[in-house]
Amino acid sequence: MAVLRIVDSITELGPADEGCIAVSGSHGGMSSARYALAARPRLSVFNDAGVGKDAAGLAALAFLQSHGLAACTVAHASARIGEAQSTFAEGVVSHANALAAALGVQAGENCKAMVERLRSGA
Repeated sequence: MAVLRIVDSITELGPADEGCIAVSGSHGGMSSARYALAARPRLSVFNDAGVGKDAAGLAALAFLQSHGLAACTVAHASARIGEAQSTFAEGVVSHANALAAALGVQAGENCKAMVERLRSGA
């Protein structure tokens, strides 16, 4: 069973977290993506921060995909930005990269239900 890390900031992850499921309160921008890349979680969950100009709030998804890592976001209106417990308990998946989709992550699903399904291997 994959370890679950719930962190307000993706910067809290380190090399010992490789392979975990990381649920964060962080936005899905490039600065967050670099921290996720360094830690290499099995799946990184971010807040889409309203998507933003030029889809900056989703930039982590394509970047992590290009490095072989699954990532998704929850909708900014469903969870408080910067509060991982809100992401986990209340977040609704808004976007997923292809690797996350291959794990079964789908837009519209509750983050907690999705994480529990992934951790159970279903």
